[in-house]
Amino acid sequence: MSYLQKNLRELSMLSSSIIADSKFNFVRVLYWGIGFPSVASNPRFYGNKKAPQTEEYENSGGMLNMGSRNGHRVSRATIKEAQAALFEYLHSTRGIEFLDAENMSKNSPIFLKKLLGRVEHKGDIGRSVMRFLRYNPINEFEPFFESVGLQPAEYNAFLPRNLMFLSDDDLLLENFHVLCNYGIERNKTGKIYKEATQIFRYDYGVLFSKLRAYEKLGLSQDTVVKYVVCSPYLLIGGVNDRFVKVLEKLKNIGFESSWVEEQLTDGNSYNWKQILGSFFWFEQMGCGKEKLADLISQHPDLLFEDSGSKSLSLIGLLLKMGCSKIQICSVFLQFPQIRVGKFVSNMRQCFLVFNEINMGVQEIGYLFRSHPLLLGLYTLKSTKSLYKFLKAGNKRICQFILENPEELKNWKHGTRILPLPDSEDRSVMGSKQQKPQFLLKLGLEGNSAKMKEALKVFGGSQCTIGSRNKEQPIRCQH
Repeated sequence: MSYLQKNLRELSMLSSSIIADSKFNFVRVLYWGIGFPSVASNPRFYGNKKAPQTEEYENSGGMLNMGSRNGHRVSRATIKEAQAALFEYLHSTRGIEFLDAENMSKNSPIFLKKLLGRVEHKGDIGRSVMRFLRYNPINEFEPFFESVGLQPAEYNAFLPRNLMFLSDDDLLLENFHVLCNYGIERNKTGKIYKEATQIFRYDYGVLFSKLRAYEKLGLSQDTVVKYVVCSPYLLIGGVNDRFVKVLEKLKNIGFESSWVEEQLTDGNSYNWKQILGSFFWFEQMGCGKEKLADLISQHPDLLFEDSGSKSLSLIGLLLKMGCSKIQICSVFLQFPQIRVGKFVSNMRQCFLVFNEINMGVQEIGYLFRSHPLLLGLYTLKSTKSLYKFLKAGNKRICQFILENPEELKNWKHGTRILPLPDSEDRSVMGSKQQKPQFLLKLGLEGNSAKMKEALKVFGGSQCTIGSRNKEQPIRCQH
C-alpha cells in the first residue's frame, strides 16, 4: 500500500468519526431540530455517486455506464464476462468457497466498475480481466463487504490494514458462514457486521450457541433470524434481558412473539431498552392492561416507530407544557389514525409558529393542554405563509388563535386561507352582539317592543357599551 493510500484511508476514518460525532451532538442539542447536516462523501478512490442499483441496470437496456477508461457504456454481455472472470479468479485461483465467490462477483457493482476502469476493453474482456488479476492482486475484503450489503463509505473503516485476502481472516469467514447457514440472507449480514462487528471475532462455536440460546426462549429459528437482523446487538453478551422483558410484557396483554415479528421492518434497527422504557411510561400514566392492549393493537407504531422514541418525545413535550399524566393518557387513548412521528412533527410545527408570532408561554401551554389532538393532527402552514394570507400582525393572529383554536385546522397545508376580518368589521360585529346582551342586563325582555325600540335608538349612535351595572346611565352621542 502506497504512502498516499495510507494517508487517504486515515483521513477517511477521521472524517467519518467527526461526521458521526457532529450528527450525534446536533440531534442531542437541537430538540426542535428541523434538518440534519449532510454527510460528506468519502475521500477515497470512489466517486460521490451511488452504485448502480439492480433496477437501474435492468431498465438500461443491457447497457451501463461503468466508467471505463474511454468512458463508453459497457454492455450486459461485457459485464457478465467480467463477473465470470472475477468469479473464476476468486474461486479457482484464490480458493474462496463457491457460494462466496459467486456472491462477491455478482453483487459488487461498484468494485466491478473500478476493476473495469483499469482494464483494456479490447478483444476478450474476460481474458483481459483474468490477465489483470493475475498480476494485480485485489483487496478481497472490498467486494466481500459490498456483496453483503455495505457501501464503500460504510465499509472503508472496516478494511483490515495488513490483510488483503479473505482466507487470512478465518474467524470472519467462520462467523459469516454460521449466520448464512442459520438462515440469514447474505445481503443482510453486512448490516449485522456494521452494527455488531465484534460477533465476527467470536471463536468457533460461540456464535451458534448464542443463536440457540434464543431458541430456548421458545422462539422459532425464522423468528430468531428476524430479531437478529433487526437487532444485531442481541448476539453480544448473553441473552438480552430487556428484549425478553418486552416480549413478556406484550405476551401478558395478549400479543405473541409472531405478532411482534410482524411489526418489525427490514432495514430498521430496534432498541429494546428504549421500547421497554416506552412501556414503563404507559404504565406510569395509568393505562391498564385492557386499555394498553387496545392502544397497542390500534397503534403498534407507538412502541416500534424509532423504537418508541417518538412516543417518549410526545410524552416529554406534553409534560413540559404542563399536562398531567391523566391528560397524557387521555391523549393516547384518543390517538387519531396518524403515525406518532408525524403527530409529534405537527406539534413541533405548531410550537414553532406560536413562538415566531410571539405568543406568550402561558398561552402556548394553554393551547397544548386544551387542544393536543388538534395540534398534532394537522400540519400547520409556515409562519411566513400565515403572514401572507392572513394579512395580519402577530398580536391579531395570537388573539384570533386563542379565541378560535379550532380554526387552526383550516390553516393546514393544502388549504386556502382567507384574510382575518378587519379591525372595524370585528368591532361592529362585537358591538351588534354586545347591544342586546347589555339591554338584557338592564331588564328588557328579548324580542319585546321596548327591546326593538332601544336597538333602533342605538343604531347610528356612537355608544360606549361595556360591562356596566344596571344603575349606570347609558351615554350616547347623537
